[in-house]
Amino acid sequence: MPAEPVPAQPSRKGIFAASFVGTSIEWYDYYIFGTAAALAFGPLFFPEASPTAGTLAAFATFAVGFIARPLGAAVIGHYGDRIGRKAMLVLTLLLTGGATFLIGLLPTYAAIGLGAPLLLVVLRLVQGFGVGGEWGGAILIATENASPRRRALYGSFAQFGVPIGVLTSNLAFLAVSGLSNEQFLSYGWRIPFLISIVLVVVGFIVRTRLQDAPEFQHAKKSGATSRLPLTELLRRQPRNLVLASLASVAAPAVGYTVILYMLTYGTTVVGFERTTLLTLILSSTAVWIGTIVVAAMVADRFGAKKVYALGALTAVLWPIPLFALVNTGNAGLALLGFIVAAMVQGIMAGAQGGLFTEAFDVVVRYSGISIAYQLGGMIGGAVTPIVATALFATYDSSTPIALYVSGLSLVSLLAVLGIRRSGAAEKASVTDAVNRA
Repeated sequence: MPAEPVPAQPSRKGIFAASFVGTSIEWYDYYIFGTAAALAFGPLFFPEASPTAGTLAAFATFAVGFIARPLGAAVIGHYGDRIGRKAMLVLTLLLTGGATFLIGLLPTYAAIGLGAPLLLVVLRLVQGFGVGGEWGGAILIATENASPRRRALYGSFAQFGVPIGVLTSNLAFLAVSGLSNEQFLSYGWRIPFLISIVLVVVGFIVRTRLQDAPEFQHAKKSGATSRLPLTELLRRQPRNLVLASLASVAAPAVGYTVILYMLTYGTTVVGFERTTLLTLILSSTAVWIGTIVVAAMVADRFGAKKVYALGALTAVLWPIPLFALVNTGNAGLALLGFIVAAMVQGIMAGAQGGLFTEAFDVVVRYSGISIAYQLGGMIGGAVTPIVATALFATYDSSTPIALYVSGLSLVSLLAVLGIRRSGAAEKASVTDAVNRA
């Protein structure tokens, strides 16, 4: 009986496109919601609240998506570990992209009353559910096709989606920033949501050409996959799940402070123009992307855990200088603050894919890295803008906000130091070293 043909591995370019293009689209969708929450959703969907209360309500709607993300990570991770990575990646794209397009068509409070914010919350939940399973699948489609000594580099492909999402979402809002405030609130805010459908079509074409990595295909054919991956994960690797979740807090805590809270703080407190702030944040993304590449290569050379810990340490140290630079009201100094913050995030992003892939066994890996990443994002990303707004309203100072972000980052630093490589990762590393010898 002839042996079954071995599926051809996708090219490096194919892996890069499938991992990077999809996550870029997903995070574009997610960040335009955050930007719209900071700039438009308060008066459009919560007009009866005071300006501060309206901002808090808009950020709370943004936070709702984070609540759905761990659920999406668990459900999509479950089927990703049982059925395969490819099918789930196509599903996450359709969920997030479809919800984003529909948000652009929503009537406002003035048109249908309470139905408007309710529909916004529902679509935000769908969007968050889809994003919950996106990052883990995009990371695995890359890292599982890489040798152990290239996992951080391949894992960084998906991480480009985060700064590219920031870049393209900011460009989309800059394109409509020349409108008057009345025009922006009337129809301008809808344009970035509606044009996302074009990006979804591109991502769908790229991802339907994917195939699962040989490592997972072998596990599936040999019957090694689990019927209940989450139960298996909690039984076999609860320590790494908790520690990886806490380690994931720092990057979104710093990131959402810059890309979301600063849009409100910088305009209403410091006095920057909205267009100026968007341009400064956009400019820092080039450094973010470059740092991811460098950090990934260094992580493959010296260890992903060490590089990630270095990034978490910088996240502890930078929030106070960041706010001090922005508070000067000088665009050049604010840009410096955003650039260093981008480097802080880039260091952790470059190492994270390799670190998390090696922390979990293949049969529970989609569930493990997805849940850990999304729980960390919920703590660091969903809560931070709300807490920051409340802290400033209480103390009329940015110092408590900076200390809060530094405290979250310290938790991540301590957690990453305790993460252990899975037994399978250790064995693969030894095998790879022997093959190279």
